[in-house]
Amino acid sequence: QVQLVESGGGLVQAGGSLRLSCAASGRTFSIYSMGWFRQAPGKERDFVAGINWSGSATNLADSVKGRFTISKDVAKNTVYLQMNSLKPEDTAVYYCAADGKHWGRGTQVTVSS
Repeated sequence: QVQLVESGGGLVQAGGSLRLSCAASGRTFSIYSMGWFRQAPGKERDFVAGINWSGSATNLADSVKGRFTISKDVAKNTVYLQMNSLKPEDTAVYYCAADGKHWGRGTQVTVSS
């Protein structure tokens, strides 16, 4: 089994920055890729960013390109989402996922205007 724990969410003003972390534990050797998703109230969960386990390939949703960066610390089994130039529409619960089947509990990000 794989366990994922997110951290780093909070309240920030528009234009500000936050860095989310996702620490993976357990059978991490079985993970191929990890990603960040978000779900705003009343909306579906959407893909935000993805990275392969080695950290050599990344993918970002169009809505966050140029503002968000995903990275990975291989030694710490931790994936980061650096979020800059935040907008109120980025407000959501952010979830970390491994291979699309293991999920963390999420961390709230609120961007005030």
